[in-house]
Amino acid sequence: MIGNLLARSAISRPNSSQPFFGLTRFGWSWRSYGLNCALAGKGVIVKDNAFLNLKSSELFQKGAIVAEFLSGFPIHVRGNARGLSEISKPQFTKLLKQVTSHISSISNIYVHDGAIGSTSKCDVKIRIISDGPSSVLAFSNIIWETPARAISRDSCSLTVYAAEFISPGVGNTIGLGTGGDNGFIAADIERSMLILCGKAFSDTNGTKETLVALSEPVIFARGGLPLPARLLVSGDSVILLFAPEDVIQNCAAFLVSGDAGVILSSEGVMPYFRMENTNVPNLFKLPSAIVLVTSDGSRTIPSASKLSPGQAAYHFLAGYQDGKFVPAFHKGPSSIDPLELAKALLYMLKEQHIPSFLVNAKGTESPSGKDLVTLVESTLSMDIPPFQARGGGLKRRYESFLSRKYEQLLEDFSF
Repeated sequence: MIGNLLARSAISRPNSSQPFFGLTRFGWSWRSYGLNCALAGKGVIVKDNAFLNLKSSELFQKGAIVAEFLSGFPIHVRGNARGLSEISKPQFTKLLKQVTSHISSISNIYVHDGAIGSTSKCDVKIRIISDGPSSVLAFSNIIWETPARAISRDSCSLTVYAAEFISPGVGNTIGLGTGGDNGFIAADIERSMLILCGKAFSDTNGTKETLVALSEPVIFARGGLPLPARLLVSGDSVILLFAPEDVIQNCAAFLVSGDAGVILSSEGVMPYFRMENTNVPNLFKLPSAIVLVTSDGSRTIPSASKLSPGQAAYHFLAGYQDGKFVPAFHKGPSSIDPLELAKALLYMLKEQHIPSFLVNAKGTESPSGKDLVTLVESTLSMDIPPFQARGGGLKRRYESFLSRKYEQLLEDFSF
């Protein structure tokens, strides 16, 4: 059966009036043959044309439109992803079969390659296969560019199927209900696959959150730390900032990117996704400091204090925010155990000698975004005292929460 699929893929011909990447005037090149074979391996058979890595202008010529930004599409994930509804293995398998069959029936298939992150060591290569140019246009605007043939050389690449024009009732036919009639997002972490049905490709936030959950295990296995942090650049200093979402929104104008998510490795730190400001680098040097921002209206936590690596890992794991705990500061879906991530962060802080600080967003008289950024920046130049909470009540709350949630912490972890 596989042989028949490859044979059909190899002999398919594009419209002779339309140039094809890898097609010569006299027939197929090995590159186009290789693309068709690769698509067949993902269950998609090229009926007529397959367009690879078209530029934005070329996608517009093919009929792409800039879709309205939508949100709230249902997200279903199979695998260990906290915070998302489940999809069973049979359901995902059935959906995948319907989506690949649908895309195979379309005359023009659009393929685009890219990556999450931007280094060869810890990035995650992505290939999107779509039945329309609009989804590819949207996707190409959020992922990093990647060298040619990088996808075929990466054993852990992600595959994204975008079915813009599939039947609106496909979700109902596999038992997901009717809530996703306008589209939905489905993913399988084990298979490293993401499916966007209908208009779900226009849900940029939902797509990014799901991509992060899919890519985290790959990044972590390659020695990188997938962290829900932001980057603040102050002069020559790069600051890795962990903070509650409401605090981040006040500081958004001062940050490199509004998206939560960076990859920290021995090579440096980089955002998950492309940034609107094309003048900033895609890879920054190692952070000059890590700053954990908490919100404590009781003023038990000082406005600014220095942390040891063990304290930084401990406070990172707890993610204390105004009376609540958000482990690893991660409010979105994640497929990495927060405790394992905290352990890896502790090791990175020690190995790279990165200083850490704790800042109380409610410890200033005027907690505006600018004032908070000024406070964060000043921690690098001031003689900040070691962390010491005022009173022992908060420490007991930390200990009670973490002891219930995690069986055993490292001895280095401390309040």
